[in-house]
Amino acid sequence: MSDYLFDPTSNKRYYTWNLALRQQFGEKVFKVPIDAGFDCPNRDGTAAFGGCTFCSVSGSGDMMVAPEAPLADQFQKEVSQMHEKWPQVSQYLLYFQNFTNTHAPVSIIRQRFEQVLNEEGVVGISVATRPDCLPDDVVEYLAELNQRYYLWVELGLQTTFDSTSQSINRAHDYQTYLDGVAKLRKHNIRVCTHLINGLPGETKEMMVENVRRTLLDSDIQGIKLHLLHLMTNTRMVRDYVAGRLHFMSQEDYTQVICDQLELIPKDIIIHRLTGDAPRDTIVGPMWSLKKWEVLNGIDQELVRRNSYQGKFQVRK
Repeated sequence: MSDYLFDPTSNKRYYTWNLALRQQFGEKVFKVPIDAGFDCPNRDGTAAFGGCTFCSVSGSGDMMVAPEAPLADQFQKEVSQMHEKWPQVSQYLLYFQNFTNTHAPVSIIRQRFEQVLNEEGVVGISVATRPDCLPDDVVEYLAELNQRYYLWVELGLQTTFDSTSQSINRAHDYQTYLDGVAKLRKHNIRVCTHLINGLPGETKEMMVENVRRTLLDSDIQGIKLHLLHLMTNTRMVRDYVAGRLHFMSQEDYTQVICDQLELIPKDIIIHRLTGDAPRDTIVGPMWSLKKWEVLNGIDQELVRRNSYQGKFQVRK
């Protein structure tokens, strides 16, 4: 493999999630979103009230097919829809996506997860959660799952700057994230960290610094880089109205992503470089709705720079 092309079939200059799954399982794998009915500690008063200011009433499940259906039915409905485009796929990664999927007693977490783990074709699990929701008994259950399945834990960090975390009502600090990663890595559990570009008050330099700090301070195996979407009926709309939030241009976003990719070591999997939001609820930036145009722009900028993931990689 050359320095430039991680996957010659797609001409990608970064280590994509799709490629990683093909390497692991020998073929394309569906990531099937599941809403297991959990809440969030900064919504129910455990840590705070109101949720993160960017979060909608449905958490991160705005694009799900049937979030209120029984878990097995959710799985079947999501798979059926995916098969309309990729009928040949037969292996699935369960994605416990919505809200905080370790925010409950371990007995409840186990009961909900196990409802769908035995569905035909399930080969792995991805659990989206927060770093302040990893008590020892929950981590032990995750360690058990890690022995049974291909497991990822996706930790929402969003920013390494505590001042930003406070302004978006994140209700945990950066050190809590570092402690959470350390607890998971003691059991060799794969960690994917989520960061958001475009949060109120953060400069392009701060966005790049978020990636640099995360790489230097924590042992992660994957990263998700999101674009901030402002959605209706979120508290962050007030920041926009008050002039505290300015949307990134597509050009600025492309430049920041490429700067970030250049820092990320080549063995770290890039799970995502942009994000989705329903057209009827998004306030902006509207260019983000053209997902493939955004991704193609990133590819083109890497070519223009004669660059690729890890060109200036940082390590501990």
